[in-house]
Amino acid sequence: MQQNPTKIVIAHRGASGYLPEHTLEAKAMAYAMNANFIEQDLVLSKDDIPIVIHDIYLDDVTDVAQRFPEKAREDGRFYVIDFTYKELLQLDVSERFNPETKKVVFPKRFPLGKSHFKLHSFQDEIEMIQGLNKSSTNNIGIYPEIKNPKFHQKNGKDISKIVVTVLSEYGYKTKADNCILQCFDRSELKRIRTDLKSELFLTQLIEFPEENEKLQEFATYADAIGPSLYLLIKGVDENGNLTYSDLVDKAHLLHLQVHAYTFRADQLGKISSFERLLEIGFFELNLDGIFTDFPDKAVKFLKTNSGNFN
Repeated sequence: MQQNPTKIVIAHRGASGYLPEHTLEAKAMAYAMNANFIEQDLVLSKDDIPIVIHDIYLDDVTDVAQRFPEKAREDGRFYVIDFTYKELLQLDVSERFNPETKKVVFPKRFPLGKSHFKLHSFQDEIEMIQGLNKSSTNNIGIYPEIKNPKFHQKNGKDISKIVVTVLSEYGYKTKADNCILQCFDRSELKRIRTDLKSELFLTQLIEFPEENEKLQEFATYADAIGPSLYLLIKGVDENGNLTYSDLVDKAHLLHLQVHAYTFRADQLGKISSFERLLEIGFFELNLDGIFTDFPDKAVKFLKTNSGNFN
């Protein structure tokens, strides 16, 4: 990973608070907002092309049910892995919605069914970001995530090997390169380090409280952890003050960076404002980085408060 400011902003699925997630339009907007890294979730197509999409399913962000109704599996879902790249390019992408109720997940975001957005390959996105780095003289990084490797393996595909190969072909090989590779699956991330012999900066994503006790294991192969924000905020004390987990401090003692997810301006819960949430993340929790759907707001916050960091 390149030398970055003390705190970094990761554009979660691009500028997904403004445009449909993981579209090239959302990624271009995130780039223009000057995020430090742009995230890519990766799932393989039938013909082994890494597709940038949040999940192994298609039916909650595309019109696949209308275009290819015959391709649903027995569970009624439509899987990326059952479609060729050429077929996937025929689909229109929209804001995330519930496939059963058709209701959007984030009602105040981009209108459902408006304009035209498409799926794209990992290679397409890398080339766009690298092209913008050349034409703008910026150096914005990529932050790919390998999605559900066990599902891919059950379907006869080694997604990690394919992704690591693509990264290498585009010049992302070591921690000195501007790429961070992430995964929830502990055994798979360890395999990437040991069996696939990747020298990239690796982030172990975590989502369950019991994983907090595995930091020493994570430190043997990963360079950072990526916990859910809800693992870090424990609750409210008798005086009405937020209480926090000591996970960040423990990780830092093991020389692990901490990049937490997901900071959303339209999903604040009991937090009074997004600026307050950013204060909690960067100051009170002392996070090294955050995943956010609103990278412009986080970049502005860091710029305004740059003098307050060590």
